Amino acid sequence: MPENIVFSAIKPTNLPTIGNYIGAIKNMVAMQETYNCLYSVADLHCITVNMEPAKLRSNTLDMFSLYVACGIDTEKSILFVQSHVSAHAELTWILNCFTQFGEAKRMTQFKEKSKKNPDNINVGLFDYPVLMAADILLYGASLVPVGKDQKQHVELARTIAERFNNRYTPTFEVPEPVLPTKGAAKIGSLADPTAKMGKTDENASGTVFILDTPDEIMRKFKRAVTDSGHEIISHPDKPGISNLINIYCAFTSKSVADTEKEFEGRDYAYFKEKVGEAVIESLLPIQKRYKEIRADKRLLDELMINGAQKADRIARRTLDKVYRKIGFCRV
Repeated sequence: MPENIVFSAIKPTNLPTIGNYIGAIKNMVAMQETYNCLYSVADLHCITVNMEPAKLRSNTLDMFSLYVACGIDTEKSILFVQSHVSAHAELTWILNCFTQFGEAKRMTQFKEKSKKNPDNINVGLFDYPVLMAADILLYGASLVPVGKDQKQHVELARTIAERFNNRYTPTFEVPEPVLPTKGAAKIGSLADPTAKMGKTDENASGTVFILDTPDEIMRKFKRAVTDSGHEIISHPDKPGISNLINIYCAFTSKSVADTEKEFEGRDYAYFKEKVGEAVIESLLPIQKRYKEIRADKRLLDELMINGAQKADRIARRTLDKVYRKIGFCRV
């Protein structure tokens, strides 16, 4: 593949929220027009925690279908399921041998998840960042869009790539993390706007999923936490209203200033209803397209097979090169 390669993946641990859509998926769709993009449903990363097989299988198909419904064009981008390309697991073992124990031990997410799941601190959880490095390095990705919590993992991928390149000859592209643009809206929970809207939040009323029904979406927005006072303005002292303004702007493409002017003199109840309406209107075409794709098993299988074959061709070339350089006999 040519230069300017982007790699990004989302775990199918649960359905994406509107926060995932605004913060990641919309940008992934936009990047197709400028870069050579590979997008993956990262199912291998899911099994570091206990997950029902049927749920993992269903979530994977849901996530793949949603990618397409949201605008990922399989003619422009390579879209595939991670476990369908065995090179990810194979390269991970090789990269393990180029990763120092201390480097992996310092990963912040391992420490945090170990505290949350003290009864299941498995080797896979510890090795998660090396698998992520393999995901990236297999495709020569120069750019990896990530949130701040994943930046450390991309930095480890850079370290591993440089170590391998220095020991042998230049083999891997050294990737750069692409963080959200400065000032980009962060979508908070509707129940606690100071916290991120998460896919696995215990308080479901604070999370709006892309596939929520219009009634569910409107109910959640009507119950959204607001602030004291009555002005609809974006301000650090008004996290609830500021969060709703960010959501409204993201789904209407209006500026904060225009939104404040539009709702000047209106009450919170009216504003919350209008935010809900804007979200519903934007999501309806996505939901319609998703249902069509998800119900068409033949189409879904065809898209997954084609994506896996395209990804596998690239990944296999990289893996064969690595095998030759480290001294494995090839036949």
